[in-house]
Amino acid sequence: MGALIETQNISKTFIDSRAVNRFSIKVAAGEIYGLVGPDGAGKTTTIRLLCGAYRPDPTSDGETVDIQIGGCDVLRNTEEARAQIGYLPQRFSLYEEMTVLENLRFFAEVRGLKSSEWYPRCLDILKFVGLDPYIDRRAGFLSGGMKQKLGLAAALVHNPKVLLLDEPTTGVDPVTRQDFWQLVIRLVTRNSEADQETAVLISTPYMDEASRCTRVGFMLRGKLVEEGTPSHLRNRLEGRIIELAGSPISKLRCLAMEDDEVEDVQMFGDRLHILVESGKSDSVISRLSKRLPAEGGQIKILRGIPPLLEDVFIGFVKDLE
Repeated sequence: MGALIETQNISKTFIDSRAVNRFSIKVAAGEIYGLVGPDGAGKTTTIRLLCGAYRPDPTSDGETVDIQIGGCDVLRNTEEARAQIGYLPQRFSLYEEMTVLENLRFFAEVRGLKSSEWYPRCLDILKFVGLDPYIDRRAGFLSGGMKQKLGLAAALVHNPKVLLLDEPTTGVDPVTRQDFWQLVIRLVTRNSEADQETAVLISTPYMDEASRCTRVGFMLRGKLVEEGTPSHLRNRLEGRIIELAGSPISKLRCLAMEDDEVEDVQMFGDRLHILVESGKSDSVISRLSKRLPAEGGQIKILRGIPPLLEDVFIGFVKDLE
């Protein structure tokens, strides 16, 4: 399948700060692409560039700067490209004094849909996102999770090819996060089965969410530093992560860092993840199992584990420091 989202060398500078730096990406139909990075990495600015809210900086070296959405040139045919996009911003931006259905009607009519088109489509979407029992409830009286579902419904009302979702689950409870992701996955699956092209680009600070994506791009300081499938990215550190739990945890961390074959040690909840040199996991475990008790540490867990996406991302951050 062809790319529904494609950019080349897009950058954006605010005063003297480069928020996005030569960002290039391709997202094919049927893909859910996770754009992952800390606050300030440039994720929101990138999404606003994709939907035409910002214009990218011109280049001084003659390189091509391009944004294509569903085959439409965002820079030259902005409105035509926007017609292909469903956009859900970070903050709830619908009308709280209007009902659920009134909100969808407003956005449908703004998109040019007639009543014979928007009404049955809105009912179908509300049923899909699970808001059909609340069709007459004012948006201001919805829970945070319901508001996000209404935002998704509004983004889907004109049947877009491309969904741009900017940290849609930030600030909601874990159950709502799970429900929202199930909706996104079901949407892409349903559309693929109906031979309807759909691509999703979703920004998130949560690595467990990134693991659900078809592909993941790590973004730091405005740059896309690495991308690939979750399994491909995790394979970069296969056999190099040791999990350590015990007490006192601060002492265990210091002692682990002193090992010559240990590259980094990070806290993960109540335990440590130790990054070791390639092929050195067994030797590090052997030494730590002897040294830590000898130095007054107590070991509860000391074992090699499969790497998490968090381990991979932290590794990239460390390499760029």
